Amino acid sequence: MNPTPLLALATSLALACGSLLAQSTQSFAVAQAAAPLKVLRYAFPIAETGFDPAQISDLYSRTVAANIFEAPLTYDYLARPAKVKPQTAQALPDITDDGKRFVFHIRPGIYFADDPAFKGPDGRQVRRELTAADYVYSLKRHYDPKYKSPSLFQLENAKVLGLSELRRKTIADKAPFPYDTEVEGLRALGRYSFEVRLAQPSPRFYYLFAEGSVMGAVAREVIEAYPDQAMAHPVGTGPFRLVDWKRSAKIVLERNPNYRDDPYDEVPPAGDKDGAAIAAQLQGRKLPLVDRVEISIIEEVQPRWLTFLNGEHDLVDRLPNEFASVAIPNNQLAPNLARRGIRMERVPLVDATFFYFGMENPVVGGYTPEKVALRRALALAYDVPREIATVRRGQSVPAQAMVPPMLSGYDPALKTEMSDVDLPRAKALLDQFGYVDRDGDGWRDQPDGKPLVLEYSSQPDQLSRQLQEVVKKSFDPLGVKVEFKLAKWPEQLKASRAGKLMMWGVAWGGVNPDGQYYLDLLYGPNKGQANHARFDLPALNALFEKQAVMPDGPEREAVMRQAKLLAVAYMPYKVTGHRIATDLMHSQVQGYKRHPFVRDWWRYVDVEVKP
Repeated sequence: MNPTPLLALATSLALACGSLLAQSTQSFAVAQAAAPLKVLRYAFPIAETGFDPAQISDLYSRTVAANIFEAPLTYDYLARPAKVKPQTAQALPDITDDGKRFVFHIRPGIYFADDPAFKGPDGRQVRRELTAADYVYSLKRHYDPKYKSPSLFQLENAKVLGLSELRRKTIADKAPFPYDTEVEGLRALGRYSFEVRLAQPSPRFYYLFAEGSVMGAVAREVIEAYPDQAMAHPVGTGPFRLVDWKRSAKIVLERNPNYRDDPYDEVPPAGDKDGAAIAAQLQGRKLPLVDRVEISIIEEVQPRWLTFLNGEHDLVDRLPNEFASVAIPNNQLAPNLARRGIRMERVPLVDATFFYFGMENPVVGGYTPEKVALRRALALAYDVPREIATVRRGQSVPAQAMVPPMLSGYDPALKTEMSDVDLPRAKALLDQFGYVDRDGDGWRDQPDGKPLVLEYSSQPDQLSRQLQEVVKKSFDPLGVKVEFKLAKWPEQLKASRAGKLMMWGVAWGGVNPDGQYYLDLLYGPNKGQANHARFDLPALNALFEKQAVMPDGPEREAVMRQAKLLAVAYMPYKVTGHRIATDLMHSQVQGYKRHPFVRDWWRYVDVEVKP
């Protein structure tokens, strides 16, 4: 192998990084001379995977990416219920052709953060303006087989004309993805406008374009200048830019010097006193309000909590459940914390916690009566009240189906066996379908006589260990043996996408007001993406496709209800609850208010610099 190209690439990357760090150091020195820096410090409880919108799916990587990359739309930070508004777009999209054509008009004068990849005709570095072509390119990257985009299902379900066919041809030809090939469903109409055409109506499709961590614009020059470095070299138009990253340890971002003059103009709903006070305090101020964001990765709850108490971090994003009784007794802020000026923000999350059964696994998967009975028995034996009391510390409510509150498709009157705990019934189900102890070792066997051993994948952190205890205490009395397969989150995620896990306990967070995002977990074609259980039931797939093209209203709600009930009957997922988040912040933090879908909240928060 000739080492020269590799050495040249390494030298190029080193020079680029050196240039970036030099610029960062210089800008920082100037800022320090002018005024003390405003720095927001807090911690993630789980390690990130990277920062490329086409490759990430976990919450924490998406949180960082959403503050670097910008989608055409966003949400009003203070509005409740959630309200979509323009971000890099001039207005909301023009929607025509019965909801099958969407045209976005991008604002001129928006620039990417500086990067050596942006060169003029003379080879010198130049400022790079955002254009419609950047969104066309960024959307196409999700179809590039090279990236295995975990968000592709959202586009393929909407049936963007021509792109899925282009992807399949690329795979068949074993060729690089042809980005310059124009397709009917995605075209730039000029420098600042682009259109998306769908094969079927999709009334809520534009929600996808309010998620910067999925539809944020990347620059083709950057992707091509740093081959296979997109996860580690994010360059966007957002309010922050990455300046330091120690994988699974520390992430540091600074204000993007090229960020436009974007004033705070969020509008709270009538009657929201806290929101009104925030708006009055911050209205008209230039975003972002802080200069720097420093994120530590602290997986264990004790050091994460102590770091906040010691004032080393400005806020706790989701109070660890273990400290609920001392920090928020009876769900009220403890007096000793209040005397220190610490404040509390407590709101229901738009999420679902669950463990899934791998539907292609020979032990727990399948659609025959005995396999369905096994999953339903395990679900009935699982002690949801114990999980909520001992692990969640009361910061969760039982779930009846997959779709959580505050979304279309949620029915507060629905009651199913999803929330039931019924050990006698669970035992009777297993007895009836031949899961009995044949060799007298105290553990049930499969109907064919093979040992029944569950393999439950989990992580080695404290929260996961507590959940493992609930799993074991739920299944032991049932006579079902369970073993735990431990690995770090990124490794489990990779294996789960590949369909290699028998069972795994995770959570799914909402990204927009539409409950379809949770039905995505049940839709067969989404296997390996949202559908980690790899559930594929024709009857449910038909219901999913039916509701996807329907306008919001009672008729669509009825179809979504049928889909949810089918999922309860076949039990590919045991949904355990919908969590409640309590965020705590020191007195220097101003403007914080948790939004159900906004990940790029850093820009709206100020940190007072105390003398």
